[in-house]
Amino acid sequence: MLRLAKYLKPYLLLILLAIALLFVQANADLALPDYMSKIVNVGIQQGGVANAIPVAVRQTEMNKLTIFMSATDKTRVLSDYTLVDKSSPDYAADIKLYPDIAEESVYVLNKINSTETTWLNPVLGKAFLIVSGIQQVLADPAKASAMATSMGFDLSKLPVGMDIFSVLGQLPAAQLTQLSSMFDAKFAALGDSMIVQAAVTPVKAEYVALGMDTGKLSSNYIIHIGLLMLLVTLLSGTCTIIVGFLSARTAAGLARDLRRNVFNKVESFSATEFDKFSTASLITRSTNDITQIQMVVIMMMRMVFYAPIIGIGGVIRAIGKSANMWWIIALAVVVLLGLILTVFSIALPKFKIIQSLIDRLNLVTRENLSGMMVIRAFNMQGFEESRFDKANKDLTSNSLFINRVMVIMMPVMMMVMNGVTLLIIWVGAHQVAQSSMQVGDMMAFMQYAMQIVFAFLMLSMMFIILPRAAVSGGRIADVLETEPIIKDPQDPKHFDEPFKGTVEFRNVCFRYPGAEEDVLHNITFTAQPGQTTALIGTTGSGKSTIVSLIPRFYDVTEGAVYVDGTDIREITQNELRDRIGYIPQKGTLFSGTIESNLLYGDENASDEELKTAADIAQATEFISTNPEGMQTEVAQGGMNVSGGQKQRLSIARALVKKAPIYIFDDSFSALDFKTDAELRKALKEHTGASTMMIVTQRIATIKNAEQIIVLDEGKIVGKGSHEELMKDSEVYRGIALSQLSKEELA
Repeated sequence: MLRLAKYLKPYLLLILLAIALLFVQANADLALPDYMSKIVNVGIQQGGVANAIPVAVRQTEMNKLTIFMSATDKTRVLSDYTLVDKSSPDYAADIKLYPDIAEESVYVLNKINSTETTWLNPVLGKAFLIVSGIQQVLADPAKASAMATSMGFDLSKLPVGMDIFSVLGQLPAAQLTQLSSMFDAKFAALGDSMIVQAAVTPVKAEYVALGMDTGKLSSNYIIHIGLLMLLVTLLSGTCTIIVGFLSARTAAGLARDLRRNVFNKVESFSATEFDKFSTASLITRSTNDITQIQMVVIMMMRMVFYAPIIGIGGVIRAIGKSANMWWIIALAVVVLLGLILTVFSIALPKFKIIQSLIDRLNLVTRENLSGMMVIRAFNMQGFEESRFDKANKDLTSNSLFINRVMVIMMPVMMMVMNGVTLLIIWVGAHQVAQSSMQVGDMMAFMQYAMQIVFAFLMLSMMFIILPRAAVSGGRIADVLETEPIIKDPQDPKHFDEPFKGTVEFRNVCFRYPGAEEDVLHNITFTAQPGQTTALIGTTGSGKSTIVSLIPRFYDVTEGAVYVDGTDIREITQNELRDRIGYIPQKGTLFSGTIESNLLYGDENASDEELKTAADIAQATEFISTNPEGMQTEVAQGGMNVSGGQKQRLSIARALVKKAPIYIFDDSFSALDFKTDAELRKALKEHTGASTMMIVTQRIATIKNAEQIIVLDEGKIVGKGSHEELMKDSEVYRGIALSQLSKEELA
């Protein structure tokens, strides 16, 4: 996969934008449990009172609260409030909010920032709890007497109607510190969040004393947080849709680019590179393998980037809700990692071979479809069915093994998730009972734990497809990184004008890549313009190999091939092949029409030029028998035309090019002798100025050639005209006498 990373550069901006949106989406998803926690803790349990900082407090109550604050804290607290009485300019507006302030002055909270809120909460919370605690103690005479004794004064000696807090306000600081210390142990056990929650009751009591409608506080708070949750959910959904679009666009674009690059690379391959990659394998790499890459890019952009954000963020937020339950998440993570690594180690070896099994299945299928007539002719349907069945079963069994291993992950992960839920409820319930944790925080912790588990679940899904995609990526990279052996020169030469078309072999030796011995040895001859040079010899003597060196399908091992006196390795392949009309041993036609196939020779050729080429190739007769004529459809590979028709159309296609050099690589083998003779006669008349090179097994085809090269085991064993070779070459004479009588050869 990393070898293909450079092809993602055009989509880097889209990827970065997707990651930014995923970060927004993850934070939105992580915020939802916190909002839910607030609804439970504040909206339901605390009646809509969010903190221990009252928006308004009576002056008499504030005087009680500040008794238990240090001088510094008292000054800071009072600076955060404004005292409102009948003479205040905001009195008319405030009396609507706090109807009972007509009775006395009220402290109204100023606008404060989050830092000040964080500081005020525990300070006022503790003060409210102390005042409330004292009031509760005073309600019980026995407890009140015990507290007064511990403080060092007798409540019975207080004047009738004397307020205890007035007395406390006059006590020395040491005694007040002693009183406050009675609550310190409880405060330490509760923690700041529980202090705030506990202080809500006296805060609400203060609101009631001010005449506020406390019933609306809860519903208003829940509606407010609910609307925020809806907006956050919409934001998350919007990000999800946009990320889906960006990931699909990136993956589809990458797949398009890879297919184009693979196709262009294959187009530049020489025969040597095609020996490394089978046709079936190249098809699989261009389709199935690239589809695997496309799928994994979508998954990576939507999950791989998202899962770590949600996982890490979930851990941070969960620990923020309850730091002493971190071990539950750690346990779940360890179990999940162990499961993923175990499954991955078992399935990975199978993932590495699945693409090669698809190659094999494609190969068998392709051979069956292309060779159907041969299979039927030899009654080998049963054998081919068995061969296909084996390839199919190998792929199926491998896929089933992977799926059986992978299917274990989902139920085990669900079991882990449910186990984590039960464990959180068990431990959290005890903490709630001990007043060290709020119910909403426990529920939020549970949701964060689920998000963490789902993050690992998403990563596990990546582990399912990533190994296969990695194999596919490697196979695609192998094609893209393959450097063709035959390359154009950096500083190419050009053919001189006018171009003649002389072809010269000088001491050419050739060895196929990987072979131990040469197949051609010291081949030297010259093919002149206006003449026909024929190559003949026994099967495997190297005839087709020689002519494949001229258009540089292979490069010579030793020696050189010259065209018009220029080494063809010093000319660009495009310029060289532009001067050559090549008709291969096996005629290949493309799906389309007869006209579109002939236009391969020259896309700008006129109808008259196409007709002339068809006439020379003796193809006009069977073309005209079809009502559509040149517009007759040609099936894939020319399956709807005969072998002879295919060869004649291939010859016509080359003739449309009007090339100075023509190479016929056994291109008359499917023609009858009459058509062969007429075709050669027409060729001589219309292409007489071109250099003609013919590879054939027929003596009759080359009998009138100006130069005949006789090959045997990769060596030239005869060279000359037909008459000369009949006298001097035993090999040629043997071939000739095996085909024609002495009278016919005369």
